[in-house]
Amino acid sequence: MAPQGSRVPGRGERGGAVAADGILRRQAQRESAARTYARSLPIVPVRARGLTIEGADGRRYLDCLSGAGTLALGHNHPVVLEAVRGVLDSGAPLHVLDLATPVKDAFTTELFTNLPPALAADARIQFCGPAGTDAVEAALKLVRTATGRSGLLAFTGAYHGMTAGALDASGGAQDVRVTRLPYPQDFRCPFGVGGAAGAELAARWTENLLDDPKGGVPAPAGLIVEPVQGEGGVIPAPDAWLRRMREITTARGIPLIADEVQTGVGRTGAFWGVDHAGVVPDVMVLSKAIGGSLPLAVIVYRAGLDVWVPGAHAGTFRGNQLAMAAGTATLAFVRENRLAERAAVLGERMLTALRGLAAGHPCMGDVRGRGLMIGVELVDPETGAAAPALAAAVRQECLDRGLIVELGGRHGAVVRLLPPLTLTDEQAAAVLDRLADAIPAAARRTH
Repeated sequence: MAPQGSRVPGRGERGGAVAADGILRRQAQRESAARTYARSLPIVPVRARGLTIEGADGRRYLDCLSGAGTLALGHNHPVVLEAVRGVLDSGAPLHVLDLATPVKDAFTTELFTNLPPALAADARIQFCGPAGTDAVEAALKLVRTATGRSGLLAFTGAYHGMTAGALDASGGAQDVRVTRLPYPQDFRCPFGVGGAAGAELAARWTENLLDDPKGGVPAPAGLIVEPVQGEGGVIPAPDAWLRRMREITTARGIPLIADEVQTGVGRTGAFWGVDHAGVVPDVMVLSKAIGGSLPLAVIVYRAGLDVWVPGAHAGTFRGNQLAMAAGTATLAFVRENRLAERAAVLGERMLTALRGLAAGHPCMGDVRGRGLMIGVELVDPETGAAAPALAAAVRQECLDRGLIVELGGRHGAVVRLLPPLTLTDEQAAAVLDRLADAIPAAARRTH
């Protein structure tokens, strides 16, 4: 495949490139040093539809970042645009704090329709600030209020957001009130065994720590877990282990919080990541795809935890009507078109293809994922150590070929694919072709 993102015929490429360069230069001058994606993806999107982004310079890209998993239906899906236009054309208020509206009622009804039935039958919903990290904060505050306890249990490799409490529960935290537990994985098992044996050791560690009177861990307010660790490197939780976490927390009166910000709405091949294990958590943290590409975050939890006093948790922008309308349309479209099942089938096909590719490329240390949440860990073929420089080179080679991917994992060595659930067979093949071309090209560059 020829390098560079595919060109859009009939556009003034030179003028577009000049304009894009100016925008990128001004961004670098004006924006915070904390900006992230803009550094690794120096493009200026001007139009987008489905899987495709068109840059100001006239190049087209296949977007397998999807707003970090936000765009379940891809860019500007017709049902989302129709829902947003419907609200705009109706004259409905766009800002309502937490007042009841028909738009909110429709969203809540559709969301409850898709929740695990045992939770939906006895659930309450709290609309939070517009980001997933705000919902994590609300969940932590909720369980602390309900239990009267303060400590938390979280996992190595976790990522729950960038606000203070969410960072405390994430993998890089320091000096916090969070006990870190081992998250099972095969490729880099903390116990050196992997598989079911590694998961069983992780569960036993958790159980023993909680029951040991000299373990140094008082009864916690809650345990928060991702059904698939995303930023941690696309590591799916084993189903049996997740069921053990449910049993352990239930037996000890510890609320179980499932962080479904990235795994929810069909991403993993089930509507919710916990559905694979048949687990019903006490609290679900939801954001990203539930807003249909617009900012929206909620927690849904057992009614018995609903001990808030009025105003105990609030947020000026928790009543985003456009996001609720877009979210209702997205949730319904995923449900009606069985896109979770489609993600399971297509994702397994892509994983199989990538594992076949890995057989001929020793730098592809591990291929893993669930549904359309896929990761490829790049390694040094001689030592097996994570290879972040190689992963960064793969990302750049992909971009040169018109494919947008991002990195994750402990050392930034995992190439991540998060395509929209509307991905076609032909598009999946194009994504795999470009990635298969980029990996050996990057390996040549870095040796």
